[in-house]
Amino acid sequence: MTLIFREAVRGDLERIVELIADDAVAATRTGTYGAPHLAGFEAVAASPDNELVVAESDGEVVGVMQLTFIPGISRNGAARLLVEAVRVDKAQRGQGIGRLMMEHAHERGRARGCVLAQLTSDKQRPEAHRFYRNLGYEQSHEGFKLPL
Repeated sequence: MTLIFREAVRGDLERIVELIADDAVAATRTGTYGAPHLAGFEAVAASPDNELVVAESDGEVVGVMQLTFIPGISRNGAARLLVEAVRVDKAQRGQGIGRLMMEHAHERGRARGCVLAQLTSDKQRPEAHRFYRNLGYEQSHEGFKLPL
């Protein structure tokens, strides 16, 4: 399988929402494709510190992830790569797409001067946690969220 990684375009958005929502944990909080997703896409696309990346195989979007490059003061002024909304089409899982996507994310982070990659994963996703640990990620912090 040959994968092409590229920044998402507006025409990919409906498929991206479909990939993100095709998950029992995310379905209710993602909703169905609509105006809020378009507004979010436009904000991400306009930000120089964000990339919405799709993985494409044979002309079909089979994966998505959002990369955010965060400048910082801590860790001696280190920049960080935040990886969010990582999804691979259910029918394509187990073929190494997720690993290749994460390798691409790490390459993008290094190219932007990031010294650390970080992510969060819902506690209801033990398979995802195993995947990230197999990539070398450590569950080093306890995460907190507060709806605003």
